[in-house]
Amino acid sequence: MSAAPTETRPASADVPALLQVQGLVIEAGGRIVQQGLEFDVRRGEVLAIVGPSGCGKTTLLRHLVGLALPRAGRVLLDGQDLHAADEAALAALRRRFGVMFQAGALWTSMTVGENLMLPLRLFTRLDAAGRERRAREKLALVGLEPAFGLMPAELSGGMRKRAALARALALEPELLFLDEPGSGLDPVNSARLDELVLDLRHHLGTTVVMVTHEVPSVLAVADRMLYLDELERTMTALAPPALLLEQGPPAVQRFLRRGASPLGALAP
Repeated sequence: MSAAPTETRPASADVPALLQVQGLVIEAGGRIVQQGLEFDVRRGEVLAIVGPSGCGKTTLLRHLVGLALPRAGRVLLDGQDLHAADEAALAALRRRFGVMFQAGALWTSMTVGENLMLPLRLFTRLDAAGRERRAREKLALVGLEPAFGLMPAELSGGMRKRAALARALALEPELLFLDEPGSGLDPVNSARLDELVLDLRHHLGTTVVMVTHEVPSVLAVADRMLYLDELERTMTALAPPALLLEQGPPAVQRFLRRGASPLGALAP
């Protein structure tokens, strides 16, 4: 395993961890895909999880939100083990974070507004007027307030992504997980989503964990980048992406340079 460069942001290192991953071993289809994962997520940062296709990025995300049990290790949210909690405790912990799934996962039989109001009806004491007001506020935050009464099928791909982000924000979580937020979007809409992520961090103090293969997004929004190596089946770098681009392990530098280049895989 190549040594990751030392981080150059001592001030951010003093920020307490919101999420801690300790000795995590994860598997998919009965096969270990990543092992020995040790990292934290600091309050108020944007952490990007990257790596080649098939390295286990989305599988790791499922473990971080408590949807899959690890082979070994722990995931701690403010010191509480997600995988050791009973159902009631786990439900309470999950209400502290929001998840935007790769395909959006909007309920197709509900309007956009109803999609946002459902978690509010299930997990808050807001009355009907309060739920509608909160839903409209979150849609306005992502530039979609006029879509409140539309069906998901009436939205473009970029609009569905933003609607899914608004729903993930409905319960006003302190921690937000994004699974391939820019996947399938054109450069303009992808950049718009990057701006939304930065606005959330800057104005609301939201902590963001973003699984992505979009290198321009990583360079634009991530405070730190975690690289998962599919051959060594473990993390081989954790540092600010700009630093890794210049001083990271060779495989990490190649990944970043190819993704940042308009020629993609043809870049040297």
